[in-house]
Amino acid sequence: MTKSDMIYGTRAVMEAIKAGRQIERILIQKGISNELVRELLQLLRSNGMTFTYVPQEKLNRLTTKNHQGVICLLSSVEYASLDNIVHAAFSEGREPFLLMLDQITDVRNFGAIARTAECAGIDALIIPEKGNAPITSDAMKTSAGALNHLPVCREKDLKKTVTYLRESGIAVVACTEKATKLIYEIELKGPVALIMGSEEDGISDALLRSADELVKIPMKGEIGSLNVSVAAGIAIYEVVRQKIRNS
Repeated sequence: MTKSDMIYGTRAVMEAIKAGRQIERILIQKGISNELVRELLQLLRSNGMTFTYVPQEKLNRLTTKNHQGVICLLSSVEYASLDNIVHAAFSEGREPFLLMLDQITDVRNFGAIARTAECAGIDALIIPEKGNAPITSDAMKTSAGALNHLPVCREKDLKKTVTYLRESGIAVVACTEKATKLIYEIELKGPVALIMGSEEDGISDALLRSADELVKIPMKGEIGSLNVSVAAGIAIYEVVRQKIRNS
């Protein structure tokens, strides 16, 4: 993470919010309470913005400067409107192809997935407002610059987002080890949104229940799981293969 990814100090963070900067995450020291922090909290709530309380040690690891108990991580991308992405695809006569990432916290995995998604022509990545790897300069570098070209939509509630996608005529397919069907056994040629989950917890149960289909990648070895960026690449290019075959 570079210095340009971060703003520290209560008043400086408040000014960044008022200026409309693209904010990735706001970290506030646990137990801190003063007039400025209370003003910051009010500003966050009035703007519908989330924040996370963290130990002072975490803030100290991020910067040795006088952070006053508040650090703001800036996003390296401008977030896109999912509604605009979906409508643009349909209006151009294309079938939307989207990738939803549920709790992918490793920056290297996130960047690698973004790189594959951009190469495959995916319309947009969909990520949660909280719990995803921060899109900082590290993520940009790992994606080999793909995040400069691939729209990213940040959504407050992924379950509601799945409902929106289904109501828009987009099949939602969750790639999970809990599935019984193989990814090669279903049709993926129409409008589709793939969901990939974290290596630690996988896709949340709420999203699994909301998806149209659950599919898995066949595993023949002893380890039993793939790196999520590798699994995403396999799933993404199965969709690409079917679309090419049916074009």
